[in-house]
Amino acid sequence: QVQLVESGGGSVQAGGSLRLSCAVSGNIFSTNNMGWYRQAPGKQRELVATITTARRTNYAGSAKSRFTISRDNAKHTAYLQMDSLKRGKSVDYYCVAAGWSGLKYEWYNCWGQGTQVSVSS
Repeated sequence: QVQLVESGGGSVQAGGSLRLSCAVSGNIFSTNNMGWYRQAPGKQRELVATITTARRTNYAGSAKSRFTISRDNAKHTAYLQMDSLKRGKSVDYYCVAAGWSGLKYEWYNCWGQGTQVSVSS
């Protein structure tokens, strides 16, 4: 069974930084695309950034200048460095990963449980 565990969320003052981590665990053969989404209260989940195994990245417009997605392929872990955070309501960040599980060589596409980010003034 493949699981994603996110960490690094919390509270920070406006202008500060946070680094989120997403570790894929379980019987994994490979981790292909990984990504981060966010969901504000009452809103739909929206893309923040994605990264391929070859480290090709894609960002939503609002994240391009202040967020950086990266990954450690050996650790099956993705990161989201968030700088110059803006004050606002608490937002939940979700990690997603897709790849091949090792037990039966089946495709997995899993979401993490989410980690909350709060930015205060």
